[in-house]
Amino acid sequence: MIHHRPERHSMAHYGWLRAAVLGANDGIVSTASLLIGVAAAGAAHEAVLVAGVAGLVAGAMSMAAGEYVSVSSQSDAEHADLAIERRELEADHEAERRELAAIYTGRGLEPALAAQVAEQLMAHDALGAHARDELGIHELQRARPVQAAFASAAAFAVGAALPVVSAAFVPARAVIAIVATLSLLFLAVLGGLAARVGGASLWRGVARVTFWGALAMALTAAVGSLFGVMT
Repeated sequence: MIHHRPERHSMAHYGWLRAAVLGANDGIVSTASLLIGVAAAGAAHEAVLVAGVAGLVAGAMSMAAGEYVSVSSQSDAEHADLAIERRELEADHEAERRELAAIYTGRGLEPALAAQVAEQLMAHDALGAHARDELGIHELQRARPVQAAFASAAAFAVGAALPVVSAAFVPARAVIAIVATLSLLFLAVLGGLAARVGGASLWRGVARVTFWGALAMALTAAVGSLFGVMT
């Protein structure tokens, strides 16, 4: 007897992985850059930490609000599409069955088999069948605004906490060097993890994340130094 093991594909992790990586990456880059910029301007150690904590809170709330609005719009569109489909099913059930059968025929089924599959699926859950196969709305991928907002804020806060904690435990004169070094290390680990889970090249994932992070920190440090000289 042959036993088949379920296959594990990288795309199964893509949704949550992308959100978590983007949130944590934004948290590290924006907060580390803020800390470095304020420190480069010559601010006191306490002011640097206050700026970092404020950046953490503001960034997390911004991510939550942005994600909530974005996913709410997606959820509204899904509900509107489902309402239209529900009315069409009530108005002409047979036409909707033929439409679903045509979708399956286009995917490679024989017309007779496609008609049979459409009939059986609609007998079980007509709206669910059309939502999945006509509209592309899957239950596991349905928009959940509150969940998305909390997840995005949490990912950002975790990422932002890393440079803030790093800055809190080093002398003021070493803030820029230590925060930059540790933040780039955190970004490298994050990029490598995302690449590994996503099935991409490990070194490519590390390189692209650390490059943009280093660029952001360097530019912010330059701006901070400029303002420090001017004042």
